[in-house]
Amino acid sequence: MDVPWESLKSDTLRALIEEFVSREGTDYGGREITFEAKVEQVLRALRDGSAKVVFDAETESCDIREVRLK
Repeated sequence: MDVPWESLKSDTLRALIEEFVSREGTDYGGREITFEAKVEQVLRALRDGSAKVVFDAETESCDIREVRLK
């Protein structure tokens, strides 16, 4: 089930984004990106609609997913 990110309290949203970013693992790209910059990237993706918050009733957990355009 999709959850409007705007409906989450700011500290809850921040915790969800930080948990999501911390799962990404190590960057092997050409330049290092700070944790804070990654958090901001995810927040921008939520704002522009390229990512969404989803709730899984079976596991009773939330996650952030990329939106796939059709």
